[in-house]
Amino acid sequence: MKVTVWNENRHEKTNNVVAQIYPKGIHGAIAEFLQEDDIQVKTATLEEEHHGLTDDVLEETDVLIWWGHVAHDEVQDKVVAKVKQRVLDGMGLIVLHSGHFSKIFKSLMGTSCDLKWREAGEKERLWAIDPTHPITEGLGQYFELEQEEMYGEHFDIPTPDELIFVSWFEGGEVFRSGATFKRGKGKIFYFRPGHETYPTYYNKDVQQVIKNAVKWVNNDNTPAHVYGNAKPLENISDK
Repeated sequence: MKVTVWNENRHEKTNNVVAQIYPKGIHGAIAEFLQEDDIQVKTATLEEEHHGLTDDVLEETDVLIWWGHVAHDEVQDKVVAKVKQRVLDGMGLIVLHSGHFSKIFKSLMGTSCDLKWREAGEKERLWAIDPTHPITEGLGQYFELEQEEMYGEHFDIPTPDELIFVSWFEGGEVFRSGATFKRGKGKIFYFRPGHETYPTYYNKDVQQVIKNAVKWVNNDNTPAHVYGNAKPLENISDK
C-alpha cells in the first residue's frame, strides 16, 4: 500500500507555536507514525510544483491524506480535478480537520461543508458509536483530547454512508466527527481532530484511527466497472 500525505504546510512556516509542535510539519508527523506499520509513505505540500500531486504521484497513490486550512483557494482547480478523478477511479481519501473546507472535499460532497467553530482549547470526547467498524479497531468506547478546537453542528455534509464517531465538547456542542462516504469506486473518511496549535497527531488513539482508516479506504481489489455499449450474453431472437 502506498500513501501520500498532503499538507498545505503554511502554519508551520508562519506560526512559531505550530513549528515547535510539528518541526517536520503536520505531514511529517503523520508520515512518521504511518511508517511504524511498514506503510510506504511520501509527502506532498502546496508549494511544490503541481502541489506535489503530479500525474505519476497520483497514479501510484493508493490512499491520499489531506490537511489544509488557510490556503484552500490556492489549490489549483486542475489538480483538484485530477485528485477527484483518482478518487472516482478507486483511490482512497482521508480528509482531516479543517480539510472539510478544501476544494476536493466540497467537490466530492456537493455541499458547502460549513460548520460552527470555536478555538478555546477545550476538552473533546470522541465516542465510537459504531464499535463494529474496522476504523474503531483497538479503541475503547471513547477517547479524549484535553485541548482541541471546537467544531459544532450543523455540519453541512450529505448524510454519511456510515457515522463512526461523534464528538462532545466541553462547551456543550456535539459534532459528527468521523464519517465515511463512497464516490465512484473510491472510499472517503472524514476525521475531525487535528487543529494545528495542539499536538493532536501525537495522540495514540488519533494515530490508531488514521492507521485503521488508511487500511479501510484502500481499494486494492475493487473490480473494474464496464460501461458503454454491451453485447448480449445470450442470443436474442427476432420476433
